[in-house]
Amino acid sequence: MIDYTITEYGKFPSNWECKTISELQEEGLLLVEDGNHGNNRPLLHEFANEGISYIKAGDISNHQVLFNKALKINNEAFLRIKKGKGQNCDTLITHKGTVGEVAFVQSDNEHPFVCSPQTTFYRSLAPTKIKSEFVYYYLLSPFYQNQFNNVSGESDMAPYVSLTNQRAINFLIPPIEVQQQIIVQLSALVKQINLLIKQNLTLEELAQTLFRKWFIEDVDENWEEKKLDDFFPVITGRKDANFSTENGQYPFFTCSQNNLLAPNYSFEGRAILIAGNGDFNVKRYIGKFEAYQRTYVLIPYEEKYFDFLFVLIKYNLEEITGGFQGSVINFITKGMITEFKFMMPKECDEKLAQFTGIYKKLDFNLKQIQTLIKLRDNILPKLLNGELTVVP
Repeated sequence: MIDYTITEYGKFPSNWECKTISELQEEGLLLVEDGNHGNNRPLLHEFANEGISYIKAGDISNHQVLFNKALKINNEAFLRIKKGKGQNCDTLITHKGTVGEVAFVQSDNEHPFVCSPQTTFYRSLAPTKIKSEFVYYYLLSPFYQNQFNNVSGESDMAPYVSLTNQRAINFLIPPIEVQQQIIVQLSALVKQINLLIKQNLTLEELAQTLFRKWFIEDVDENWEEKKLDDFFPVITGRKDANFSTENGQYPFFTCSQNNLLAPNYSFEGRAILIAGNGDFNVKRYIGKFEAYQRTYVLIPYEEKYFDFLFVLIKYNLEEITGGFQGSVINFITKGMITEFKFMMPKECDEKLAQFTGIYKKLDFNLKQIQTLIKLRDNILPKLLNGELTVVP
């Protein structure tokens, strides 16, 4: 019979080690760092079209690091930076703005990168004691996430978990053979999830490519000038963050990349959602949902324009928001959306249908991803608390 240690965050076999991340750093087993703050962070003139990826919270999504999307810094900035320089097999977590999004940097990654002050890397310094892949699965687990959420506060009106608070979190260390069993058990699921995510990224890129070709490069002088408010009313949510509940039935969209859950809904339909502050991300959703008071909700008058408008807004997001991304201005106004102008042919239903077809495939993949994630999240805590064991 297994003896368990019971904590407020979960239970685990008593023969497993449990230490704070700070203690593991002192013992040379883990290294946990965020990006440089203050004078050593990259300066405006040190950002470039090519170079070292500068990973912000918005560059981690669906357990993937979006290296191609990330801003780039030059070598001068990289040499001055004192901490947060990432490596392959690191686990990254977002800790400001969007908090708790986790990704693993694969061993064959070819993109050099550094963390921004919004992201933290966790690195095993002793693979015979703590496997790198196990770090990733542990950060996904309820045992870690419950502690992480418990120490989450706010800074500049954005959710925030300081590095000091992260280092105070308890870290479970099963025997190395148990870690390996957990990795083997979950890696097949994660492989399927990652494959579907990559397929969806490819579909997103295809949509952006077609939009650029059809509506930017092929623009004609006979096309009509349109404004975004020709296609939908621009309204905002009315709920504050405290409206969310852990077991809510409906998605609750905030300015974060990740949505919360709400007990009730105020909106229903095919909606485009733009974060009114933070990193100005844009989302797409079909169904019933709730929205935060600084989130813009755009539901087209005609469904046929829905996916096209989402692609258009995503493509032009920096221009729509006045080029404020990354600057000291951290909010947008309703007029920035309603008054955005673009050119459009009088007849383009066939092209609109192409975008609809792409996102129909993407939505199908997304349902499969959600099913696999539920399965993973059901298995993971049972593996970590010793209830479920794997026969080698």
